[in-house]
Amino acid sequence: MAGYPEYESLRLPDLAEEVLNHWQDRRIFERSIEERADRPPFVFYEGPPSANGLPGIHHVMARTIKDIFCRYKTQKGFRVSRKGGWDTHGLPIEISVEKTLGISKEDIGEKISIEDYNAACRREVMKYKNAWDDLTRKMGYWVDLEHPYITFENAYIETCWYLLKELHKKGLLYKGYTIQPFSPAAGTGLSSHELNQPGTYKLVKDTTVVAQFAVTKDDRSTFLFSVSDAPVYLLAWTTTPWTLPSNSGLAVGADIVYCAVRTFNPYTFEPATVVLARDLLAKHFNPKHETLLLDEYQPGSKAIPYKVLGEWKGSDLQGIRYGQLLPYVTPDGDAFRVVCGDFVSTEDGTGIVHLAPTFGSDDFRVAREHGIPAVLVHDAQGRPAPLVDRRGRFVSEVIDFAGEAVKEEYLNETEKEERRIAQGRDKYLGVDERIAIKLKQENKAFKVEKYEHSYPHCWRTDKPVLYYPLDSWFIRTTACKDRMIELNKTINWKPESTGTGRFGNWLENLVDWNLSRSRYWGIPLPIWRSEDGEEKCIGSSEELALELKKAVAAGFMDASVLHNLDPGSSAFDLHRPYVDRAVLVSSSGKPMVRETDLIDVWFDSGAMPYAQWHYPFSLTDLSGVYPADFIAEGVDQTRGWFFTLHAISVMLFDSVAFRNVVSNGLVLDKNGNKMSKRLGNAVDPFVTLDTYGPDATRWYMISNAQPWDNLKFNTDGIAEVQRKFFGTLYNTYGFFALYANIDGFCYEDSDISASERTELDRWVLSLLNSLIREVDEAYGDYEPTKAARLIQDFVTEHLSNWYVRLSRRRFWKGDYTDDKKAAYQTLYTCLDTIARLMAPVAPFFAERLYSDLNGVTKKDNNESVHLADFPSADTTLIDKELEERMQLAQDITSMVLSLRKKVNIR
Repeated sequence: MAGYPEYESLRLPDLAEEVLNHWQDRRIFERSIEERADRPPFVFYEGPPSANGLPGIHHVMARTIKDIFCRYKTQKGFRVSRKGGWDTHGLPIEISVEKTLGISKEDIGEKISIEDYNAACRREVMKYKNAWDDLTRKMGYWVDLEHPYITFENAYIETCWYLLKELHKKGLLYKGYTIQPFSPAAGTGLSSHELNQPGTYKLVKDTTVVAQFAVTKDDRSTFLFSVSDAPVYLLAWTTTPWTLPSNSGLAVGADIVYCAVRTFNPYTFEPATVVLARDLLAKHFNPKHETLLLDEYQPGSKAIPYKVLGEWKGSDLQGIRYGQLLPYVTPDGDAFRVVCGDFVSTEDGTGIVHLAPTFGSDDFRVAREHGIPAVLVHDAQGRPAPLVDRRGRFVSEVIDFAGEAVKEEYLNETEKEERRIAQGRDKYLGVDERIAIKLKQENKAFKVEKYEHSYPHCWRTDKPVLYYPLDSWFIRTTACKDRMIELNKTINWKPESTGTGRFGNWLENLVDWNLSRSRYWGIPLPIWRSEDGEEKCIGSSEELALELKKAVAAGFMDASVLHNLDPGSSAFDLHRPYVDRAVLVSSSGKPMVRETDLIDVWFDSGAMPYAQWHYPFSLTDLSGVYPADFIAEGVDQTRGWFFTLHAISVMLFDSVAFRNVVSNGLVLDKNGNKMSKRLGNAVDPFVTLDTYGPDATRWYMISNAQPWDNLKFNTDGIAEVQRKFFGTLYNTYGFFALYANIDGFCYEDSDISASERTELDRWVLSLLNSLIREVDEAYGDYEPTKAARLIQDFVTEHLSNWYVRLSRRRFWKGDYTDDKKAAYQTLYTCLDTIARLMAPVAPFFAERLYSDLNGVTKKDNNESVHLADFPSADTTLIDKELEERMQLAQDITSMVLSLRKKVNIR
């Protein structure tokens, strides 16, 4: 007979390559699904990565977690189909293309056509697909790479259009003019979940100003001037001085107590009476100076006297008027007055908030409630526009700062140097600093200082965002908020704290989803509108084709447009610019043009449960493929993919999108720092796999820390796993193979009954069956770390260090007795079971161990451990009393060895 293979050394990378070739030659992955065609499904969703960037070591971690439970459920008898996918739209692609082409967003449609630009994006999306596929195969992640879903494909887009139409029919899709997060660097608005991606809020030091707004003396303000012999000013603090030219109102808290304080301006030394919240007095005045006499003040002295003249509630100040601070543009309407706002507090500042309705959501709301107009100009198309354009620069009407970027991060180094020279300074001064200087000189600044605070940045460009007035399309997620919260409680979150805390809190504070993106490469919003507001939302390519034929018949559009929008044409493409050329006809016979926006790319990924199957066009019934039994992604997806999956599913199907979710933590460097190419601490996953092999890498990542905890990645740890766990298991198999080949043991004889085996055999079999039960429970509860540690402990501490060591003489003796057969049968059973238990985590080594054993005995009909069933615990073999007695013996032995070592007794 052919014996058990024996090896000279353990080379995990070589072993993995050999097993990988075996899988591919024998179609093991495909067969693991085909051979369970009649079994109940276990539904898994692959969150789509973007292939225009190279994969990192953290992707090995994330994909290992996904692979573990899909393999485990396959072993448990489920049919586990898993389709790969690619996220192909959005900012990462566009930014990369613009960098490659050396253009900006403003050049699209000017220097390069939208058609050519999108063609370049299409080429860019799969730039590193081969590298991703290579990593996926090398690490042993089983997912269908031959038939992936791709978000730029027409079929995928068509399903997204269908979903949007369903939302539209439910009244959950609407257009609104509001203040939204806007990224000038990316040229588009952002949704609240994009603004809450990890790392978007950064600590920055900005120039802040407490501005003096001169109160207009009239009947309404007489009470302020009656207590003062100096001009009266309202003090308002801002961390964004660039918004001051857009000021058109001031807000106070109705019940906050304000005081008038006679003092002197610290920059011009002119007398002033300033109004601010009483509770914030100490923030702006030194209590030691209250006793100083106003008449004795010497201009320039740092000891500035002050005197409180009177106190009033905020409601008493409402209606007071003041002069425009920076009169570049005068608004139409009743501006420059004090109103009460419910958001005003005394936590910081002065208790008076400057309102720039074009640059703040609270400002916009309160100004609208009180009829305060915004400061606007007209753009090139004659439309009302704010004083800052979409590039984040002042318009020409702001003559002192025309064309200036309101955040210096929007300038490149060349532009910054040009500005410095134009300013005639040794260093470039940003807009905020120069506005502060101007206000100081004009006696309009009471306090200027640097202030460190948290400020939002674009999740893709890493540049500051602005809050900006946008005409946007929204999904009314708030209408389904309660149901989303209710259904979230039925999801098994690992860890639970993510579901109840991070995700649960997000749902509690939900706002409507800003769907609009003013970009070029993405899924077009399928809404056409006429000038009088009639609206059509298109839900399929067939529906669009029918509408186009009506429009051609009505003479609104040339038939040549149909070429790119005909589903039967090879040029069929639902992207811009082709859909932009489609003019539809309204029910009243008027032309309808498409709303130019694209949709949020997170909608693309959130639609994958349906779009991956081209529902409802190619697949009409979602049963068996929805909802997912299991998903897993990084914790950064809590407010990204996890949210969009949940939101779309609840709003349209009144169901969860996933039942179990593992939210894995970050992979950090060995010192606990975030990995980055810039810091030089990034780990190349390909080098790691080639050096240590995928099994050791996967086992280290899973056994070292819980998936949801941050992992301090250290290759020394992989080497230890390689030596301690895999080396021990390899040596244990080697010991078995050596003596089994000598004795010709091939498990031909029937099993020797447990009662006839030694206590040592019964103990290890009891422990083995306890292990099966505990590992099964751990996998079933999505606790892979617990499972890996249980297996590792059994192999290193019990099987190798105790059972084999104490049984060696039984294998060595010459006679082939029943006792020797029992030892072989026991050790074989342990090794075969370990192969099945470890297969989800270490699929290559498990395959080799299983094949080496089963190739001789033929005890199992399966060609692969991944086609075999997960072991079942034989509870009749579990003897807890025996396990406890043996544990006591092990503990005593360990203590004796420790004492002998301590006193140096051999």
